[in-house]
Amino acid sequence: MADPKSISDHWGKGDVFSRIVGAMRSAGIDRETVTIEQLAPVDHFHARGFPATRELADALPIEAGYRIVDIGCGLGGPARYLADRFQCHVDGIDITEPFVVAANKLTELVGMQHAVRFRHGDGQNLPYADETFHGAYTQHVTMNVPDRGAFFREACRVLKPGAFFALTEHGLGEIGQPHHPLPWSEDGSGAYLMRPSETVEVLEQEGFSDITVTNTGDKYLQGYNQAIKLAESGELPAFGSHILLGKLAPQIVRNAARNIKEGRTHPVQIICRKPA
Repeated sequence: MADPKSISDHWGKGDVFSRIVGAMRSAGIDRETVTIEQLAPVDHFHARGFPATRELADALPIEAGYRIVDIGCGLGGPARYLADRFQCHVDGIDITEPFVVAANKLTELVGMQHAVRFRHGDGQNLPYADETFHGAYTQHVTMNVPDRGAFFREACRVLKPGAFFALTEHGLGEIGQPHHPLPWSEDGSGAYLMRPSETVEVLEQEGFSDITVTNTGDKYLQGYNQAIKLAESGELPAFGSHILLGKLAPQIVRNAARNIKEGRTHPVQIICRKPA
């Protein structure tokens, strides 16, 4: 089992905020006037980025004034987007401290401290009281979660009765044995993929009901192929998530596409509820 620090270090080390600001400068984005829309190519740091966040948001029953928790918030882009779109409050938590530091600083840049806040912590042991939130979501986090039961149990605990829980993940495909490196693991260490049917079983065991699973593999394959095409043509933008993936980015994206095509991974969106 990989320890939390090794998983954290995989995602982000050093001054992540400065790297983002440097990329903003290269792209001609003024940090004094930057908007959440301008940050979106980088701060939705998960598979398919902002389009995936928007599609998930379209499916969520969020109302103004709700308090939502983003488990594995990363750089905070989805939290800021939801808070702005629905006029709700979002708490974010992430195991990668440099991401949390960057998330809070980016929130200050766009003046959203009143609606969004982030803290460092582990989704398997949430620092929130029982029945605090009207909803919870996690985007492409569970692939690095060793104890899926504890993760879902904690999510259920902090939700109010009747609240929603949503997750997107790359599940394990029928073929299995994904090619690496991938966004969540360079060599397979720290990766804990489950087949979607197994994920549903664990959700049910931890108290969730009304579980809906949507297969999203075709959308992710299309997105990865588009990124590969841009990279091969030298048309990647100066400001994009590739600036955080590092030198392995081309291989990571090619493997992500290949794994879906070969049935080694199975991307899904899952939405369920805590019983009322």
